[in-house]
Amino acid sequence: MASALKMNMVQALNMALADAMEEDPKVVLLGEDIADPERGGIVGVTRGLSTRFGDKRVRTTPISEQAIIGAAIGAAMAGYKVVAEVMLMNFTTIAMDMIVNHAAKLRFMSGGQTQVPIVIRMMTGAGFGTAGQHADYLEGWFAHTAGLKVVAPASPEDGYGLMRACIDDPDPCIFIENMPTYFVQGAPPERAKRIALGKARVTREGTDVTIVSYARTAFEAQTAAEVLAKEEISVEVVDLRTISPWDRETVFSSAAKTGRVLVAHEALRNFGPGGEISSSINEALFHRLKAPVKRIGAPTSPVPFSKPLEEAFLVAQPQILNALRELMLI
Repeated sequence: MASALKMNMVQALNMALADAMEEDPKVVLLGEDIADPERGGIVGVTRGLSTRFGDKRVRTTPISEQAIIGAAIGAAMAGYKVVAEVMLMNFTTIAMDMIVNHAAKLRFMSGGQTQVPIVIRMMTGAGFGTAGQHADYLEGWFAHTAGLKVVAPASPEDGYGLMRACIDDPDPCIFIENMPTYFVQGAPPERAKRIALGKARVTREGTDVTIVSYARTAFEAQTAAEVLAKEEISVEVVDLRTISPWDRETVFSSAAKTGRVLVAHEALRNFGPGGEISSSINEALFHRLKAPVKRIGAPTSPVPFSKPLEEAFLVAQPQILNALRELMLI
């Protein structure tokens, strides 16, 4: 599948699903075009799994997101662990009633008698000219909903470990796969290792300023930190990995150490997750901060199709560098 030294996100997720299905016969997959006759999904995350485990456990569905999530909820209530793929994050809007009013609330509304152990996989991310109905980051919608966990891995290792943890979890998990990270090579995961949900990872130690991010923007943060290191600015990079619940302890510890914080994400800046995180940091650490918490995100616009406009829309290294340098001047 991959060399012993490197693996990409697609391979890591495929391995995670295969290992979970091998370990537990109650793990089943649902989604459009996910079986091998349809080449294992649009980028091949589920390739080989229907041949290995049979088409009763890897089921290609009709093009109906509401039906996919509805069937996943019913199967989960009957004792299965369901990984349901919604091909693109934008298409979850068709299934929001099932996700928000049913999957997220059934445990609470049944007094804890009903669990809904489903993982809803979805890919998204700008940069490929897929435009306004195919590349939105809508994690803020899901993070706002009680009863859902929201996960966004940035590396193959995290993709594997977080997927295994989500499949084990008794509650519904939103699993966001960033398209630009799919084929980036990284360290292969440790087989069977779960990464606890709600635990961030400090990917670079620093003392002058903290940047909090996730998914593709975490890569941009890492490269920006490397640039600023040449300017003798020490940047600490925190990759949230889980957006909800987010790791307050790790973020607050880093913020207290550096005194300056930037929160960056690909989602729209207005009403994005960065607003909640920055507000929480200010409330907890106001007297220990050297500067107000800064946040950057995409402008309030649909994702443009035009390449120059799309590049201007993305939160990338230049915007992160500018924001970090501004923080250092305060």
